[in-house]
Amino acid sequence: MIKSPSLLIFIFSLTIFYCCTKNKKSNSYSTPKPIPNIDFTFIKSYPHDTTSFTEGFLIHDGQLYESTGATSDLTQTKSLLGIVDLTTGKIDIKVEIDRLKYFGEGITILNGKVYQLTYKTKIGFVYDATTFKKIRDFSFSNKEGWGLTTDGTNLIMSDGTYELTYLDAITLQPIKKITVTENGSVKENLNELEYIKGYIFANIWTTNTIVKINPEDGRIIGRLDLTPLHNDSKGLYPGSLEMNGIAYDSVSNRIFVTGKMWPKIYELKIHI
Repeated sequence: MIKSPSLLIFIFSLTIFYCCTKNKKSNSYSTPKPIPNIDFTFIKSYPHDTTSFTEGFLIHDGQLYESTGATSDLTQTKSLLGIVDLTTGKIDIKVEIDRLKYFGEGITILNGKVYQLTYKTKIGFVYDATTFKKIRDFSFSNKEGWGLTTDGTNLIMSDGTYELTYLDAITLQPIKKITVTENGSVKENLNELEYIKGYIFANIWTTNTIVKINPEDGRIIGRLDLTPLHNDSKGLYPGSLEMNGIAYDSVSNRIFVTGKMWPKIYELKIHI
């Protein structure tokens, strides 16, 4: 039996509509949702020593601590650990490690102790947080040591990959690792870390971005674009390198950020 032209046109139109609708549904599932931007308010800035190759940054008992590394091509840099004077940007040096043996990396403070990583030597140091006398060395299995923070119970370290390693604060042995992902893909180059209100914030190496990580599943759930601060520092001092440094003051709910050899430390209020 021959179908009428109008019926054929109706069937053809219905088929096209179904295919288009199916494709739209399929595309909606495959398109990742953008990571929400975190708003911030600039409060003020402070001087920062342009010889400080920043690797660790934190606030403890109202004081700003910084650790730095020393590279062979930048002879003015040193591997230091100390308290930053916000009026001058200079570090009141508490510890200096041999730049010919070690490259100083991330630091954190927990239970009256300062913990410090080194870059490629797979060694960390523990100091008394009052006297800064070295208590012990420890070794770690990660290929490199980068950033360090604490959730109040364990230490959390980055090593430049997409993984974060939890260390027992007493034994300094690994407890677990979490894989950090962005829309289902691993996020490499996790660098300096800070634990803020139950979340891990991480600088992404070579970028002006700080990401907010859910420690329960490793998902990135927010991003802080601080390109304007990088541009400001670069304009003031062309030798400024990548952003690296997040320090959170839980009392005033503010953060301080800086970068390697930046001329400024920036105080911000973030809306999280």
